[in-house]
Amino acid sequence: MKILIVDNEPELRYVLREMIQQLTSHHAIEEADGVQQGIQKIRAWNPDLVLLDVEMNDGTGFDLLQQLDQLNFQLVFTTAHNKYAVQAFKFSAIDYLLKPIDPVDLLESLRRAEDKMKHGNLQHQFQILMQQMNQQQASSDKQIVLKDIDKTYFVKMNDIIYCEADGSYTKFYISNTEPIYVSRNLRSYEELLEPAGFIRSHHSCLVNPKKIKLFDRKIDNGVLILEDGHQIPVSQRKRDYVLQALENR
Repeated sequence: MKILIVDNEPELRYVLREMIQQLTSHHAIEEADGVQQGIQKIRAWNPDLVLLDVEMNDGTGFDLLQQLDQLNFQLVFTTAHNKYAVQAFKFSAIDYLLKPIDPVDLLESLRRAEDKMKHGNLQHQFQILMQQMNQQQASSDKQIVLKDIDKTYFVKMNDIIYCEADGSYTKFYISNTEPIYVSRNLRSYEELLEPAGFIRSHHSCLVNPKKIKLFDRKIDNGVLILEDGHQIPVSQRKRDYVLQALENR
């Protein structure tokens, strides 16, 4: 695999190169010190994977990507902790590494990149990333990227009925399609979808409030009846929170 490291700090490029060479010996590695040199290297060298810093002296990693006609490579962002940027990466399912970079996390990212080299979804994923970063997209059109073992799904958030915990997996129930299993826990999706109004009614359920038809108080602590007929339990601890969220939707 041909790997391009784009970072404005020489010592960080050196550390990344050394880590990669220590972890595995079968990769060719090139470096670039910023946006413009990164664009030149991508066009001339055609890397398989770009490890891309978010903030650089002559612009951002987003600027670099927007100046390319095609994104014919796998991508891993490298960034200092930025909660909002990380949330956008999660929405788009684009890989990222937090600085200082852990060798174990780096190795996992390299393995994921090799596994995904046959798939060409980065262009669409980047569009979703930028929509999330810019917050320009109407809420009805906002998308989230979901991946199972075989496929990548681009799902409108308004089409999500609810999400259900299944161990370390999350099961997404989507309008007019089969459920999607994703190998991330429900808590991680609660962090993404709660700002969009999704309600954690129970330890195992996260519900789209737009799909709620009624709240039935007669059953236990209450049950949410959804438009498609699903019945979602409300825990005693969450009951007041759910009622307030429904009143404010």
